[in-house]
Amino acid sequence: MIDIYRVSKWYGEFQVLTDCSTQIAKGEVVVVCGPSGSGKSTLIKTVNGLEPFRTGKISVDGVSVNAHNTDLPKLRSRVGMVFQNFELFPHLSIRENLTLAQIHVLNRSKEEAMEKGLLYLERVGLKAQADKYPAQLSGGQHQRVAIARAVSRDPICMLFDEPTSALDPEMVNEVLDVMVELAQEGMTMMCVTHEMGFARKVADRIIFMDQGFIVEDCSKDEFFGNLRARSERAQHFLSNILPH
Repeated sequence: MIDIYRVSKWYGEFQVLTDCSTQIAKGEVVVVCGPSGSGKSTLIKTVNGLEPFRTGKISVDGVSVNAHNTDLPKLRSRVGMVFQNFELFPHLSIRENLTLAQIHVLNRSKEEAMEKGLLYLERVGLKAQADKYPAQLSGGQHQRVAIARAVSRDPICMLFDEPTSALDPEMVNEVLDVMVELAQEGMTMMCVTHEMGFARKVADRIIFMDQGFIVEDCSKDEFFGNLRARSERAQHFLSNILPH
């Protein structure tokens, strides 16, 4: 579903990604973790072209992200993305947030978009909030709406960029529960997160990054089960994060 091959990227003189390669199969859940500044969010944003890259190749469902003739808006309409800061339109109701892209990007009728949007809003437990505005919701509710909005477009895969990092601790689980449900239904997912409990529960593979490199790319059982076989940097990361 997602093929990343020898991708490198610079911000000016600073190289943020170095020769990154991995593949994610249809229905696979991959968690990307690592210390702050390791390139995790940049990598995931290259998958749908939100971050351009200088060298390498990325394809999603056979469509090249960096080809000159690729229709990026069309590709992005097929790739759901959830950001850490929700990105809901504050001046639109929840109902309108859910239907806007469906109508203007997917060319669905208002009635079809509304039906689909309310279906997924109900699935994340927020149908009763349809006529409220983002300012009237909690952070956890914001993120669940953002997930419902992304999934209502029937994406072929989902990208999550630290979806719980801006939430109060008590709101984290309500968002993770929705993500777990998506994973169990077979959604292809690439998730940047520090939530190791989520990774242990639903991930098929773990990618560990440091200083722009993919240092580890292995099954979750290998990553968590045999710490001595991991790189020194990964061992240090896990020793700091797992007790908490």
